[in-house]
Amino acid sequence: MARYTGPSCKLCRREGVKLYLKGDRCYSDKCAIVRRPYAPGQHGHNKKKLTNYGLQLREKQKAKRIYGVLESQFRKYYEEAERQKGIAGENLLRLLEMRLDNVVFRLGFAGSRAEARQLVRHGHFTVNGKKVTIPSYQVRVNDVIAVKEGSKNLEKFKALQEVATTTPKWLTVDKEKMEGQVIALPQREDIDIPVNETLIVELYSK
Repeated sequence: MARYTGPSCKLCRREGVKLYLKGDRCYSDKCAIVRRPYAPGQHGHNKKKLTNYGLQLREKQKAKRIYGVLESQFRKYYEEAERQKGIAGENLLRLLEMRLDNVVFRLGFAGSRAEARQLVRHGHFTVNGKKVTIPSYQVRVNDVIAVKEGSKNLEKFKALQEVATTTPKWLTVDKEKMEGQVIALPQREDIDIPVNETLIVELYSK
């Protein structure tokens, strides 16, 4: 599956906001956007006023980079969001939130979405008792996501039991059992990402 493999910190600097792509590093003084709060490249210091199209494009790019998806996959999510009942922008964010790699991250089983994606691909998680290795797998309400029995003794997951995390209200987690459950669909107020989804809808509606 295609994915971005370049420097993650450059993406945050390009968007001008923290996208929290590197886990703990993003909360430290080593964060690139703290040390160099300007866009990468020779002309990074030169700030240009964006057109309406430019603003819309930047919002789309932010969403893509936060969730780690490329253009063709992101467009498919938007087309699916348009087909669903309700507000297209909120449907889009909900589809992205319900990806398995994002849910693993939200449950606190990984330090970043990129790490969650890797752990899922390596077969460390089950959904309703069955191993799933597809990061884009869409979880549903009442699904139980758990660390695979054979992976629970890994130091990576043992350390997670000691880390305090904030779990969104649409999820529940049991750190001792190393499992969580989706108890509701995420609402817009539950999705704490710096993206204006209305601008994304405007971009794709042209």
